[in-house]
Amino acid sequence: MPEWTEHVMWWHVYPLGFVGADTTGQDRTPTHRLAGLEGWLDYLLRLGVNGLALGPIFESGTHGYDTTDYFRIDARLGDTTDFEHLIAEAHARGIRVLLDGVFNHVGRDFAPLRAALADADAPDNALFVRDASGRLANFEGHDALVALNHDNPAVVDYVVSVMNHWLERGADGWRLDAAYSVPVGFWARVLPRVRESHPDVYIVGEVLHGDYPGIVASSTMDSATQYELWQAIWHGIAEANFFEIDWALQRHTEFLETFVPYTFVGNHDVTRIASQIADERHRAHALVLLFTLGGTPSVYYGDELGMTGIKEQRAGGDDAVRPAFPSDPAEVSPDDNPVFRLHQELIGLRRRHAWLHAATSRQLALTNETYVYEMTAPGGPETRRLVVALNLGDAPLAVEASTALVSEVLAGTAGIEGTITVPAHGWAVLA
Repeated sequence: MPEWTEHVMWWHVYPLGFVGADTTGQDRTPTHRLAGLEGWLDYLLRLGVNGLALGPIFESGTHGYDTTDYFRIDARLGDTTDFEHLIAEAHARGIRVLLDGVFNHVGRDFAPLRAALADADAPDNALFVRDASGRLANFEGHDALVALNHDNPAVVDYVVSVMNHWLERGADGWRLDAAYSVPVGFWARVLPRVRESHPDVYIVGEVLHGDYPGIVASSTMDSATQYELWQAIWHGIAEANFFEIDWALQRHTEFLETFVPYTFVGNHDVTRIASQIADERHRAHALVLLFTLGGTPSVYYGDELGMTGIKEQRAGGDDAVRPAFPSDPAEVSPDDNPVFRLHQELIGLRRRHAWLHAATSRQLALTNETYVYEMTAPGGPETRRLVVALNLGDAPLAVEASTALVSEVLAGTAGIEGTITVPAHGWAVLA
């Protein structure tokens, strides 16, 4: 994994939604909307993060995940010149840029697919998967998303060329969409070739569940999306069940032995954290977990403002979590927003303790409604540790510094004696 990833934290944007483009396919008027993102780069820095993770920006039929041309910027966003200018503005501010590569499937208007559909004998037919009846395979039942044939060396060559093309134009990394649906052997053939030309590239695969370490190792990816932790955080807090979170953190610690996961509490595919956790007093606890646990944290645009939005399983069901933002960041009044200020505080904490990137957790005290854990740097000096206390209960949480493991940690960490009191529904980080 590139060294720069230890210090990066992402602001994740779904570009087509962010700039207000029509994602139904009805209005595809070419518009230079990418320039609208440039005005938000200073906002990103004010938040405290230094990475811009972009959703799909390549030519597609509707929502961006039905790619039709991997070498063109979507006309609804602009063109290559707009992209290169955005990259230059980001890099001038020390901001890394991550792209979203949809290499499991293509849209119906992908030129090689049209050629294959027009002529059963066309060589392009070998780029796609068909069943015994000749029917094209698709992605999870979506007929508009046609699966690529990942056993074909031509597909390997094509994906390598796409990834290198945009890295040569300034991108710093790739998120591999639906990486869990692609054979790991395919990535193992693609990614080393990409790194030959771009050794500093960061590559994270979208993985929902399963053998995360095995997938990362076999695929040669740097990281994977930590959906297990996301699920445990929002559900454990919503249900006041820290046992669920503690179990997930035991798994998370195992992952950290071999790779650093990409962590998040919101993204373009899930209900927003402010809608998942009904009790406003407890939403902060999810953020405390995100920014104190090992991982490469990502903030989904709008979450830092406390926005709500529910993902629904229907046509247009993603719209609520992929909204348009104003062209001027001043219109969202971030400095007056307590959720924004909390993000700044926790991101600042993370900046002061960059070693948390690969740190592991240890449970110190646990009930359904209370959780105290220790974060320790891997192989670092004993002073590189934090203690975090979370309280979802109606009564204050008294942490006795003179008892058991808590004494061992707090005495050396904060010089605290006696009892530390965490207010009802509150939290504390002891450094």
